[in-house]
Amino acid sequence: MREQIHSGGCQCGAIRYRATGAVGNPHVCHCRMCQKASGNYFLPLGSIKRERFTLVRGEPQWFHSSDLVKRGFCAHCGTPLFFDVPEADFINITLGSLDDPTTVKPVEQANLDSKMPWFADLDRLPVEAREASTDWLAKVGESQHQHPDHDTADWPMDWPQHQGSPHD
Repeated sequence: MREQIHSGGCQCGAIRYRATGAVGNPHVCHCRMCQKASGNYFLPLGSIKRERFTLVRGEPQWFHSSDLVKRGFCAHCGTPLFFDVPEADFINITLGSLDDPTTVKPVEQANLDSKMPWFADLDRLPVEAREASTDWLAKVGESQHQHPDHDTADWPMDWPQHQGSPHD
């Protein structure tokens, strides 16, 4: 059986990581701290043994969200990437930062006291009636600055010269 290889990184590509082996305890955390850290209603996380985890590009910035935990993110684009308990033998990665997030399915939820009470109603919401035009989607695709969902030899790839870019 072939060993699993997971790669991922931030939206702009400044930080890339690689992990081998299974992702442990893939779960969705609903705690208020994860909500604020991700800017979302929940945060999908999974653990990787430290000896099987490697940063392959860049260094994250860290925010100590408590005395026990620090959270790693990209200083260029703001993508939340890691939930780290420094004395643990693993690091948690944000599952949405994986190049192929469909490969890791959460198996449990945590901190349900902060879960949005209306989540069960989401599947009953109507689908947005006005879809984006094909022309607009093509323009976004041609002008987007998101790193592709795979490792690249160089970064940034054709990064435009604009205020706020890593070249400034």
